[in-house]
Amino acid sequence: MAVKRRKHKLKLAVPTTKPARPFKARLLHTLAAFGILFLVLTVLLFVIQVIMGPDIARSALSQWTRTTVISASRGEITDSTGKLLATNGLAYKVVLWPKRMAASDRERAATELSELLGLNYETVLKRCKSTQYQEIVLKRQIDSATRDAVEALKLGSGVGTAVDSKRYYPMGSLLSQVIGFTNVDNDGQAGIELYYNDYLSGTDGKRITETDNSGNPLAYGVDEYIAPVDGLNMTLTCNSVIQRFLESSLQEAVAANNAKGAEGIVMDCTTGAILAISSMPDYDLNAPPRDDMELLNRLSRNRIVTDAYEPGSTFKIITLAAALDSRTVTNASAFSCTGGLSVNGETVHCWKHSGHGPQSLTEAVENSCNCAFMRMALSMGKDKFYDYIYSFGFGASTESGMLGEAAGIVTHQKYVTDNDLARIGFGQSIAVTPIQLVTAVSAAINGGYLYKPYIVQRMTDKDGNIVFQANTSPLRQVISGETSAMVRKILQSVVDNGTGRNARIEGYAVGGKTGTAQKYDEYGRVDQGKYICSFIGFAPAENPKYVCLILVDEPQVASIFGSTVAAPYVKEVLENILHYSGIAPTLHQPTVEVPDVTGLSAEEAKAKLAEVGLYAVCQSSDQVIAQIPAAGETVVKGYQVLLYTGLDEPEEQYTETKKYVTVPNLRGYTPLKAYDLLKSLGLIMTTDTTDPAGYVYAQSIPAGTKVEVGTAVGLWFRMNLDD
Repeated sequence: MAVKRRKHKLKLAVPTTKPARPFKARLLHTLAAFGILFLVLTVLLFVIQVIMGPDIARSALSQWTRTTVISASRGEITDSTGKLLATNGLAYKVVLWPKRMAASDRERAATELSELLGLNYETVLKRCKSTQYQEIVLKRQIDSATRDAVEALKLGSGVGTAVDSKRYYPMGSLLSQVIGFTNVDNDGQAGIELYYNDYLSGTDGKRITETDNSGNPLAYGVDEYIAPVDGLNMTLTCNSVIQRFLESSLQEAVAANNAKGAEGIVMDCTTGAILAISSMPDYDLNAPPRDDMELLNRLSRNRIVTDAYEPGSTFKIITLAAALDSRTVTNASAFSCTGGLSVNGETVHCWKHSGHGPQSLTEAVENSCNCAFMRMALSMGKDKFYDYIYSFGFGASTESGMLGEAAGIVTHQKYVTDNDLARIGFGQSIAVTPIQLVTAVSAAINGGYLYKPYIVQRMTDKDGNIVFQANTSPLRQVISGETSAMVRKILQSVVDNGTGRNARIEGYAVGGKTGTAQKYDEYGRVDQGKYICSFIGFAPAENPKYVCLILVDEPQVASIFGSTVAAPYVKEVLENILHYSGIAPTLHQPTVEVPDVTGLSAEEAKAKLAEVGLYAVCQSSDQVIAQIPAAGETVVKGYQVLLYTGLDEPEEQYTETKKYVTVPNLRGYTPLKAYDLLKSLGLIMTTDTTDPAGYVYAQSIPAGTKVEVGTAVGLWFRMNLDD
């Protein structure tokens, strides 16, 4: 038994070694807690110093400094002759310093400022009470009178004014779709102002001043000034005088043809420089209709680069150039037109359903015969014709440097049937932008070289250093020089003897091509009765320099052809440019003076014109109320005079607020006399200089033209009319 008791005592003595374990556990738990706490503190420190650090630093900095933004001056835009198109006018802004405003003054300040500036009271009060920012710009671009009114309120040191700038466009609506406009912060919103905003806007500077806790500058505090970097100045390729020629003719085309709109472009075919570009109607850049976004988008749309359309017969120039260059046809080629051509069992009609009969190549182009151009396209074949189409630049953006440029629509050749190919030959089943067409036609007539069209000539910094200069090297040669010479000769014959005779200019050789294209509705169906009539012309034809394309959208007159609706206005533009550029006449053509046939019946007018060797195109047999060219103008014998027997406008438009007047002949008038006469007629005089002197030697709208009251008439002066 004693032995058993000993064993039991030994068993009871075993647990005496276990009390050390709870101490170690507590120690481990404590260390773990400290470790977690250290980790949390480390994370918090990382968040505060790294993640939140910049914000905290800015917040702290704002408490002992005040930062004032110094706006950079936006770059100016000028035309190719140096005339200002966009500049910066002096304006002012209202500035708040909330921390410097007494609490009792905030409601008064909000009440009076909201009433004076036309702002919401709650919004102004919220900004007056804000302590997040040292400085708040309440309203920008106020005039000097409003600035004086704000300062007269004497609202204390928390409210003040500062110098600001406002974009100003000295020439109003000139080049409106190209230039575009800015918002109140001087950021571009449309056109070049938006497309080149980064170059024009520059970089704002700032002044950082140390302040006390009330926001007042410290007498001996740090005052750091960071100068702004002004935006680049931009020179465009456009010439404001040529631009006025174009815009004036487009306005005439819209009024005379009661059209929905008109578009035009003038290009130097030897470099690709765009000399003038416009769409009508346009708008005043100094007062864009911001309260009607749909209207603003429509008026600011540069349709020459954004809208693709079926070019119709103007595309035949490309087909002709491709067929000649590929040796598919020659000058000796002959065609027969019976009024249509059967392609895979489908008869595709010529515009003249009775047919043109047998024709030479030149005669086929003069007649704009669809059948001849279908045969050219089919003879070339899909692959060869498409090589030329792409080489001329169709189906891709020209990269002209203008906002929103479209690429046009060229169906992939693997999906094109012979029927499609035949239609492409005369300008259907393909969609192009006007700028693509002008660029391609320039290549067809300038020796075969395709140039990239461009609108920006150069950019310079404020010291006049050139930062960017346009590259005028050709992209590639599309056709040979010999082919281009043949194309020029044939297109000159179109104007001399064919459908383009209304583009003839006394003393000058002119080439060109008419076009009348159908329009489509939103479902892709032909929109009956709606057309785009166009003409593309170039001069001098023997050595081309200027190419002009004008499109008239949905003319509402009896004679809807490119030859009668668009060609006379291309002639007008080119004639003005040739005279303005000092290019001397090279031809001696028989000319006649246009008689006055207004007031006569259409038949009487035709007979009177025939007596002097002129033809007439009339809308109806009613009384003639207007004519183009005007009475007294000299034209080439055989010219077609357009007789207008009614403006075809709804009766409600003939109101006291909308009248038509006849532009007088102002040649030889002094500036004051011309101004008084135009003002008495309700017309506006514009000039190419701010201080005109001498006598009128040219005017943008020909004498005898009927225009709306309020139309601007451009005048050019020189000291001696015999110069």
